[in-house]
Amino acid sequence: MNLYEHTIIARQDTSPAEIKQLTEKYSKIVEKNEGEIIQTENWGLLNLSYLIKKNRKGSYIHFKIKGDGRVIEQLEKNESIDKKLLRHLTVKVKEFDLDTNYFSKKDDTEKTLKKEKS
Repeated sequence: MNLYEHTIIARQDTSPAEIKQLTEKYSKIVEKNEGEIIQTENWGLLNLSYLIKKNRKGSYIHFKIKGDGRVIEQLEKNESIDKKLLRHLTVKVKEFDLDTNYFSKKDDTEKTLKKEKS
């Protein structure tokens, strides 16, 4: 089994309920194709580096997936059709970093560091 990190960017006007539906939809596609979702992260609404289909911001959803290439093939096939999504990216990795939360707020990071030192 291969390990993949898969990120999708939804349109900026997508509601939180629709984000949840998108997460469930793509999780079901992974499970249907004999893959396994290790972790799902909602990174929230972030600024884009450049305009994509007249959008300045996008809602990021990140999946850590365990499966074979067929899973990713089916995911990307469905995502290319979906009008709510702006972009998707899949990266094959050797191992997952499940401890680090790169999109936590600075205050949260400082609090956890203080707790660890105590």
